[in-house]
Amino acid sequence: MQTINKNMIIGEILRIDSGLVPILLDAGMHCLGCPSSQMESLEDACMVHGMDVDVLVGKLNAQLETVSV
Repeated sequence: MQTINKNMIIGEILRIDSGLVPILLDAGMHCLGCPSSQMESLEDACMVHGMDVDVLVGKLNAQLETVSV
């Protein structure tokens, strides 16, 4: 199973599993389709949105674990 880390580009995360979109949207990242999401790291996006990147990484990886089981 591939895991998410804070240095990954948002576009890369979406290519790993599009099922992670709802988690990102719930976190307030509504610009997933914008060009910057293809070049911005998850850590950078969290900083812009005022979020704790470690909490979001935990949620994303927890979702990936449920999918791979």
